[in-house]
This record gives sequence, C-alpha cells and structure tokens, in this order.
Amino acid sequence: MNKLVDSIKINEGFRGDVYKDHLGFDTVGFGTKMPLDEDEAELLLTHRLKKKIKEIEAKEPYINKLPLEKQEIVIEMAYQMGVTGVMNFKNMWVALKENDYKTAGAEMLDSLWAKQTPNRAKELSDKMSYVS
Repeated sequence: MNKLVDSIKINEGFRGDVYKDHLGFDTVGFGTKMPLDEDEAELLLTHRLKKKIKEIEAKEPYINKLPLEKQEIVIEMAYQMGVTGVMNFKNMWVALKENDYKTAGAEMLDSLWAKQTPNRAKELSDKMSYVS
C-alpha cells in the first residue's frame, strides 16, 4: 500500500486548495474529487482534532489536568477559532487553573467569538459553567 500511495502522490501532486482538474471537477489534495463524503470529512475532522490537541497541549499543558468534559470544550473552541484564538482567553485560563468553571464559562461569553457565534458560545459556556 505504501508504494501505491507514494506513486499516486507523485503522479497527482498536492494542492491544499480546491482547484479544477483537467476535466473541470473540483479537486483537492492528491487528486481527491469534491465533494467529500461524510466518512472522508470525519477522517479529516479527526485528523485535525488530533493536531489541535497536540498544539494546545504544547502551548498550555495545564489542559491535561482539567476534567475531560472541560478539556473537550476548550478543544472544540480551538477547532473553531484556532489554538491562538483560544489562548487569548486569558481570564478563562486563569479561572480554569483555579477550578472556577463558572467564571471560566462567563469569560467565554465576554468575547468577540461569543458575538459571532452566540448559540455555540452559550452552549459551550453553559457546559463549562456546570459543575458536576
């Protein structure tokens, strides 16, 4: 399988943006015709989540000390706005390190992110604020 993958990669070439192939089909990556099906999109989602998790762990190792549900909230935020974006929630991080989830949830709503995606921000903030 590795030889086959290598051969296809060489012959197709890589493009990270969507382009028209020689037949006019929208294409991405190594000759992948668009649109993606749900299984392909889920593979991409999983791959990108793993990258986000590694990136956020490198920037803020404390995330691993949080309860799993709180980690997942922060990771979802990072998926949506990028790790740099979620690292800008300075007061949220202070509250998380104090195990003050109610304040952390409130700090999530005090942001441009919450204005841009109010329903998602409220849902995640409510989950963060909830102490089980």
